[in-house]
Amino acid sequence: MPQTKPIVSVENVVASASVDQKMDLNEITKTFPDVEYHPDQFPGLVFRLKTPKTATLIFTSGKMVCTGSKSEDMARKAVKTVVQKLRKGGIKVKKDATVQIQNIVASINLGGKIHLEQAARTLPRSMYEPEQFPGLIHRMLDPKTVILLFSSGKLVCTGAKQEPDVYRSVNNLHALLEEKNLMIYD
Repeated sequence: MPQTKPIVSVENVVASASVDQKMDLNEITKTFPDVEYHPDQFPGLVFRLKTPKTATLIFTSGKMVCTGSKSEDMARKAVKTVVQKLRKGGIKVKKDATVQIQNIVASINLGGKIHLEQAARTLPRSMYEPEQFPGLIHRMLDPKTVILLFSSGKLVCTGAKQEPDVYRSVNNLHALLEEKNLMIYD
């Protein structure tokens, strides 16, 4: 049983969505002057919300990408809100968006230091090149995530598709670090 309980904070959830129809981005730009749309630089339109604080990219295909939310629910709610606002502004959107979570990024504090040199030799599917990058990159198979480990005991977990996967990854790794005596507690 690990000596400390990891402190996990979800930093960003990326979700893709589709309304299954073509969208007129110029019409949206005319209706919503706050949106960002520079088709010469990028094919998508940026629709920002203050609550939940997110940015949703909208493409002419009707596909969307929502970033910046702090939970799966918040990402779904943000996409729903964008579609509601579009409808309110007179943009015809026939179907509700189907939303799929693509990536969850979380920061974690294990509450102790990590012996990275030893961890690099002990953990499978790990890469550590301190001259290139100060963190150890560990690829976990189940759940399929990538965790960056820093000597400070801080981690970054990415690649999770569901929030429970973040916790499972972190707890599995923490238990493994403890088991292999790679944690240093002052």
